[in-house]
Amino acid sequence: MFGLGMPELVIILVIIVIIFGAGKLPEIGSGIGKGIKNFKNATRSEDEKKKIDDDTNGGPAT
Repeated sequence: MFGLGMPELVIILVIIVIIFGAGKLPEIGSGIGKGIKNFKNATRSEDEKKKIDDDTNGGPAT
């Protein structure tokens, strides 16, 4: 994972807590989770659109 070990990850976490404060961490985590969920839904809908296009056109486009 990018060559990061446990000590580096702990240092990054401490810096994030110092910058944002402990009270903001749940809000940040919630925002990141919603962003990931929206990204997954968008990519899933794109895959479904492509599959529908492939089915209606007789196969994948070349």
